[in-house]
Amino acid sequence: MARRTSRKKQAGQYAIAIVLALAILWFSWLVFGIARKEEIARKAVAETKAELAALKGREAALSANMAELSTGRGQEATLRQTYGVAKPGEEVIIVVPPEEETEKVELPWHKKFLGWFGIW
Repeated sequence: MARRTSRKKQAGQYAIAIVLALAILWFSWLVFGIARKEEIARKAVAETKAELAALKGREAALSANMAELSTGRGQEATLRQTYGVAKPGEEVIIVVPPEEETEKVELPWHKKFLGWFGIW
């Protein structure tokens, strides 16, 4: 009879080991899910911070534009740039860059001589 109790005891221990192994697997799966969600949340926070920085830069640019448009001179400059308008009596001024001076190179006598004959 001692032999039967040891088999029953052994079967019970196997059952407990299987239940514990399943519990460990289940808890591992739960921890993996939480870690995955935490990584997704961390990426979302980084993307949100980058978006916030971009929006703050845009806000600064828009504030500068609003400050410029609040003055009469700024409104006039914006109208001139956007629509290409001018006040009555104004004319178009075209600024031409100065021509670059090319240095005249003095040719040697033999090249001048051959140039008369069309060789050089």
